[in-house]
Amino acid sequence: MNTIAPDREALRRPLADSFGRRITYLRLSVTDRCDLRCRYCMSEAMTFMPRSELLTIEELGLIADAFVARGVKRIRLTGGEPLVRRGIDDLALHIGRQLGAGNLDELTLTTNATRLAEHAHLLVQAGVSRVNVSLDSLDADRFRLITRTGNLDKVLGGIAAGRAAGLAIKINMVALKGINEDEIEPMIRWCGDEGFDLTLIETMPLGVVDEDRTDRYLPLDGVRERLAERFTLDPIADRTGGPARYLRVRETGTHLGLITPLTNNFCDGCNRVRLTASGRLYMCLGHDDRIDLKAVLRNDGRGAIDAALDSALLSKPERHAFRIAGRGAAPAVDRHMSVTGG
Repeated sequence: MNTIAPDREALRRPLADSFGRRITYLRLSVTDRCDLRCRYCMSEAMTFMPRSELLTIEELGLIADAFVARGVKRIRLTGGEPLVRRGIDDLALHIGRQLGAGNLDELTLTTNATRLAEHAHLLVQAGVSRVNVSLDSLDADRFRLITRTGNLDKVLGGIAAGRAAGLAIKINMVALKGINEDEIEPMIRWCGDEGFDLTLIETMPLGVVDEDRTDRYLPLDGVRERLAERFTLDPIADRTGGPARYLRVRETGTHLGLITPLTNNFCDGCNRVRLTASGRLYMCLGHDDRIDLKAVLRNDGRGAIDAALDSALLSKPERHAFRIAGRGAAPAVDRHMSVTGG
């Protein structure tokens, strides 16, 4: 492998796209595999990438360092389910050194919590301060319906272990018409009792799944109106570097986030890019423009990454074009969310 020296001028230049938006947030997928099969995310019979195509843990760490050197301040480890990737704790420890050096503000992780009990203490040692847990139902039978294979008790045990280890927990709930919409209010109350913030997410048209998303699309503008009849919702300016808009639920004292890719485009302040486990860098979740950082790294070395990033960001679109087009319509992009990273 060639070893081009890093461009010193580039290292001092923050990442920005052609619309002047600073890129300070990297979502780093470590695997497309998952031990659940959530019906809005995956087909029941998924074909995953061969392990030979994945970046090594060392390469993931090297690319993360390259982004931090260019001004990225937040990194989220994602998947698939990141905790099924062998070496995930070592990667977290490697990136966590950037926290100690003052180069990184936050290292977080999104998980389904099935394996959180095994990893929580090591994640805390690495510097992970909070995790987002995907949890779409508190009813065991409905949880299994949504995930096809999930055990709710195991997930709740993982959440408890994470909290005991010192992790702040935020719950992510995909709002699904006809499946869990009646659980949104109970979920808010449960999160309030537990001291967890909650983010509701509209289903996204990514990848072919086994049912028509038209049947499950639940616009969150209507949900918010209905919740406002039961709760006092105060808009707040809090942002965590992601796409959610936040409200304070006065009755519980916790925050409610809304991620609305379909009813309220949130791209105006986009500050993030996504790297897949195979090294493809996507500038937008809803577009297919990408570059192969694995090829850049393996063929030309670390020094070529900076020029590749500058070139890639020129293609970052102003906004995505998500829509639920009607029954039988193709998804916005063919790749599943588990490939790009949540």
